[in-house]
Amino acid sequence: MTFQAPKGTFDWLPPRSERALAVREAMSAPARLAGYGYIETPTFEDTALFARGVGESTDIVSKEMYTFEDKGGRSITLRPEGTAPVVRAVLQHGLHNGRLPVKLWYSGNNFRYERAQKGRYRHFSQVGVEALGAEDPALDAEVILLAVDGYAALGLTGVRLLLNTLGCKECRPAYRAALQGFLRGLDLDDATRQRAELNPLRVLDDKRPEVQAQLAGAPLVTDHLCGACKAYHEEVRALLTAAGVSHTDDPRLVRGLDYYTRTTFEFVHGGLGSQSAVGGGGRYDGLSEMIGGPALPGVGWAIGVDRTVLAMEAEGLFGEEEPPGPVQVYGVPLGEDARRRLFLLLTELRRAGVAADMAFGGRGLKGALKGADRSGASYAVILGERDLAEGSAQVKDLASGEQIAVPLAEIVTTLKERLTT
Repeated sequence: MTFQAPKGTFDWLPPRSERALAVREAMSAPARLAGYGYIETPTFEDTALFARGVGESTDIVSKEMYTFEDKGGRSITLRPEGTAPVVRAVLQHGLHNGRLPVKLWYSGNNFRYERAQKGRYRHFSQVGVEALGAEDPALDAEVILLAVDGYAALGLTGVRLLLNTLGCKECRPAYRAALQGFLRGLDLDDATRQRAELNPLRVLDDKRPEVQAQLAGAPLVTDHLCGACKAYHEEVRALLTAAGVSHTDDPRLVRGLDYYTRTTFEFVHGGLGSQSAVGGGGRYDGLSEMIGGPALPGVGWAIGVDRTVLAMEAEGLFGEEEPPGPVQVYGVPLGEDARRRLFLLLTELRRAGVAADMAFGGRGLKGALKGADRSGASYAVILGERDLAEGSAQVKDLASGEQIAVPLAEIVTTLKERLTT
């Protein structure tokens, strides 16, 4: 029997996996420049953390979580999203008692039992940022800018920013009542009606065409904002515009989690088909209290690594060829004594900062040189018994075919010089 990856999951394999690493690096680099520190939380948490924080009425909690009972009888859930665990960690370790805002970034895998399709998997990787402890439109604009700069660094030009506000605890009740009144007059199935009574905003997030077709006349949250929320949202918009960030106002944007308040946003790309979102986030001022903590306002985002790679591929940013491997020098040993000496020589090269590999398994010259060509290396170092006796090795330029003898003591210096010119 040959094992396969579970349905809805996939393996990142080289060289394409380098693209995922590039996304993680590019999306986290602006955050590090803005003072965000790295945080890593467990892959699984107490189930109640997500039930309270994400929301019982969400699809994530009601349908998609991987939940099990551990050997101690505790209900445990594989992490379906990153924000609630980060807030839990901040509260548990008292980070909110120090300098505010607490600025953190993370990268890791999440798990949701969803209908598997391109761009939507049951196991997926995200990069995210969270800023906790300040309610300030400049902080909302900052986190959005971090993502904008990350996408720009990757060369993406087709990412669009959708922006909305969901109001606050003062003005949302009036909107909730108006939306529920509207939804009660629609032809909805029982499950959706029940959701409308529990959390009507979730119905706006329903992707089914038969539901969306009935929502054309639904009341908009922007028509029910209090003065403070209107002013807050206008300041976020003004700061983004001043920073040269274009956006599209989308008054129906609600996202899929219950903890969002005020600023809500999504990054979309036209090259991904129906799964157009490549990232998103917003403000979640009540989340800390939902999970038993003090009032601690927060704002953040998460971007999908796999979807961002798909967006880059859709824009042709990687070209026709796969990115080359990291090997710069490839060793070809001919004989046991030569193999031992070449092993030490390659160790010296690596410690000097040169990416190096060698032929393993006792292959002959022809097979080893084929391996050198496939490695993507610029140079081969060929060492035979005669070379060893003479204290030198053959350095071959794999592009031109030129080959010269170089004293063993000068190999590292010679190759470093050639690779930097």
